[in-house]
Amino acid sequence: MIPAVVCAPLRIEQLALRGAVHTGLGPRRAAATAARLPAGPRLVAGLGGGLATHVRPGDLVVATEVRGPQGTVPVPSAPLLASELRRRGLTVHTGPIVGSDHVVHERERAELAETGALAVDMESPWLAAPEAPFAAVRAIVDTAGAPLLRLATVSNGLAGLRSLRAAAPVSTAWQRAVRSRDILLAAPRSFCAGVERAIDIVERALDRFGTPVYVRRQIVHNTQVVRRLQERGAVFVDEVGEVPEGATLVFAAHGVSPAVRQEAAGRGLSVIDATCPLVTKVHNEVRRYHERGDTVFLIGHAEHEEVQGTVGEAPGHVVVVDDVATARRVTAPDASRVAYTMQTTLALDEAEEIASVLRTRFPGLAAPRKDDICYATTNRQAALRAIAREVDLVLVVGSTTSSNSLRLVEVAGRAGTPAVLVDDCADLDLHRLSGVGRIGLTAGASAPPHLVDEVVAALGGLGPVTVTERRLTEEETTFTLPREVR
Repeated sequence: MIPAVVCAPLRIEQLALRGAVHTGLGPRRAAATAARLPAGPRLVAGLGGGLATHVRPGDLVVATEVRGPQGTVPVPSAPLLASELRRRGLTVHTGPIVGSDHVVHERERAELAETGALAVDMESPWLAAPEAPFAAVRAIVDTAGAPLLRLATVSNGLAGLRSLRAAAPVSTAWQRAVRSRDILLAAPRSFCAGVERAIDIVERALDRFGTPVYVRRQIVHNTQVVRRLQERGAVFVDEVGEVPEGATLVFAAHGVSPAVRQEAAGRGLSVIDATCPLVTKVHNEVRRYHERGDTVFLIGHAEHEEVQGTVGEAPGHVVVVDDVATARRVTAPDASRVAYTMQTTLALDEAEEIASVLRTRFPGLAAPRKDDICYATTNRQAALRAIAREVDLVLVVGSTTSSNSLRLVEVAGRAGTPAVLVDDCADLDLHRLSGVGRIGLTAGASAPPHLVDEVVAALGGLGPVTVTERRLTEEETTFTLPREVR
């Protein structure tokens, strides 16, 4: 691919950006420069005029699309640029930039603002290369209500140039990240049956009972899902005591202890249980082992909500074992009456290593009748393991609160491939993408599928991508909804 070029219309902008190509001011000079440049990737950066009232001098506008007389040029890499600039402490807005062949005055500025455009310039549309990666960043000087020809323009211009200078390393990072790529999609990925069921329960509860519907903790561990449900009227609380008496409360997919259920009943709450049936299975195992007098070793992470709820089934009789070192020193009152269960979202190989140590130390150790680690966790780890050694970098879509997403990062690492957890495409680091030609892409069981599509689209904004899906197995598991929302 032809190397990317950073274009600056004015000499003073070129100096601020360090290494940009000077194009000249206005459409005619921009078009002439575009004709001379190789038809490759380009990023246009410079000063511009603000259209929306919330865009202020010194702010940066990253174009999500550039509108000009020849049509609209989309900018799929805008989320990557914007987040990189924000990480440098800059105030950044994303939205359309419109091209004009003249300086825009107040009436026309207001008309353009009504179209949804955030900024205006006189070069970007004429510098876009057809069928090549393109981006545009403008540092705002004049704004709505503060036109260009006024004394404050000098100080506003200096503010814009300071922002442009601060943005220079990001424009360089964009240049270096531009290239063609192969993307291997691991499948299965994204939502599992338990997550789909939990989200469906909250949505149906909102439809049936109206707002607000309260949810104890995150319904699933994904910030995007939680935000969308909040917008619909769901109210997320940490504890049952925060819910008004008589209200509707949904228990999250990770399950709760009997004590939490009793507290909800005591407050007269209408409870809908969205606990994943596979988590309920582990709760049932703990109760069964406890009733026959066993000490239960629970392989998992003590801080995870699923483990906390499971421990609550037999307080004082469940011992959390979170690593091999703990497994080697853990004890029980009666070594002949012991059993183990597992958190459902662990890394399979790590959990099995811990279980193996326990089995060696306690020959009579009772095991679950069927593996506790859920089918979705197992499938996603196996699918990633199948592609991890073929790529330069693995991207795992998921939130930092998601245990199964974090385990996917670990699976890639154990295969010898660096992996990065991203909540969405805005978390992609341009510097990390430099020199990376083959990317493995997956998503935790709580991450919406559309986030994977958005990551692919953003990477496509940096150059041509060839996407290949590697499907390890089909998933056909479904779970019945609770009667309250059927």
